[in-house]
Amino acid sequence: MPKTIRILIADDHALVREGLAALLKMSEEMEIVGEAADGIEAIERVGKTRPDVVLMDISMPKLGGLEATVEIKKTHPEVKVLVLTQYDDSAYIRRFLKAGASGYMLKKALGADLITAIKAVAAGEAYLHPSIASSVIGEYLDDQAGGPVEDVYERLTNREKQVLKLIAEGYTHKEIADLLGISVKTAITHQSNLNEKLSIHTRADLIKFAIQKGIIKIDS
Repeated sequence: MPKTIRILIADDHALVREGLAALLKMSEEMEIVGEAADGIEAIERVGKTRPDVVLMDISMPKLGGLEATVEIKKTHPEVKVLVLTQYDDSAYIRRFLKAGASGYMLKKALGADLITAIKAVAAGEAYLHPSIASSVIGEYLDDQAGGPVEDVYERLTNREKQVLKLIAEGYTHKEIADLLGISVKTAITHQSNLNEKLSIHTRADLIKFAIQKGIIKIDS
């Protein structure tokens, strides 16, 4: 009888969590030990349930998947993190792998592929969704050959660039929301996305980045 793999599902959409749980419960080798709706809750649940594998979404409220992965690997290095997301951006993939994630899967994957990925990372192997593996390897080889590195700032959406500039100018989330005609929650989500895309974790570092890029200028 194979060892049961204990799984924690971290995703801010209840329907996604329920669907994943229903799928994985069909396998006798999988046991769902907990769910989390945001990064902070994921960290807390890992400490309480001690899963073998965490299925980690990227964009979640309060704390994103990247920051949660860093913290989980710091406090519970034995826990494997398998990223499950809709984003196939190679910059995301490389940052998560650098943070300690064992695998990266797309939500469009078949259920059988997800189970294969979970078994692989639980066994200590690395796993990348087949459709993204070649691009990641290709970029790695380009870097090794001294190829140009893409400016991560250019990966930001126009709205994210607007939010970055306003954050750097000292505006609060509420002020940013009022200026751009969006909700405070949306403004916070944009900052969370900025943190993940730029691998920056504090407002102060976002401001430093904006100064370095010439987005804002400091009067001498």
